[in-house]
Amino acid sequence: MFGRRSPLLIAALAVVLWIAGLVIGGTSDNLADNASDAATLDWVQGNANSILLGAWVFALGCLAFLWFMGTVRGYLATAEGAPGTVSTIMFGASTAAAAFAMATTGDVASAISKNDISPATAGALHHLGDLFFVVAELAMMATLIAFALLVLRTSAFPRWWAYVSLVVAVVLLIGPIGWAALIFGTPIWALVTGWWMTRAPRTAAA
Repeated sequence: MFGRRSPLLIAALAVVLWIAGLVIGGTSDNLADNASDAATLDWVQGNANSILLGAWVFALGCLAFLWFMGTVRGYLATAEGAPGTVSTIMFGASTAAAAFAMATTGDVASAISKNDISPATAGALHHLGDLFFVVAELAMMATLIAFALLVLRTSAFPRWWAYVSLVVAVVLLIGPIGWAALIFGTPIWALVTGWWMTRAPRTAAA
């Protein structure tokens, strides 16, 4: 049903949708970090359409990423063999990462109910996305650790890619810079992983 290049194409689709969603949502991102609740509500009411559209496109990117991780799971499960415990953990963690990434835009709820919420609620929802972002970081860290362990065990990918994945996982754990690993590291990791899957034969575990 799917061609050999499908993992790379799906990964690329996810990255394109992520970028598009951030660009659409970013066109109205002129709210100060220390804005009051009233200012936050005014901003949401004035930019509801771009907030909703940007978040929707970004969420589609997260779903594409989840589909991509399903192909990675199948690829590694073949090498791992039954019962496929680590590959299942990897996919479960990536599902959590995608779900919490979709929830990082707390302004969506405010935009949907822009005429019926209080300034305090708009302010709280705006900052709630920070919590989901941190959880997405941790879930992606677990994803990369499981991936690296499988690669080191099965050689389904180059060993150096396992070590790079571990480095990104460590960066995700470091609070002040973890955001960079999630925003920049994850798309690059997905593209390289997808590219390798298009050219390397599956390698069974020894």
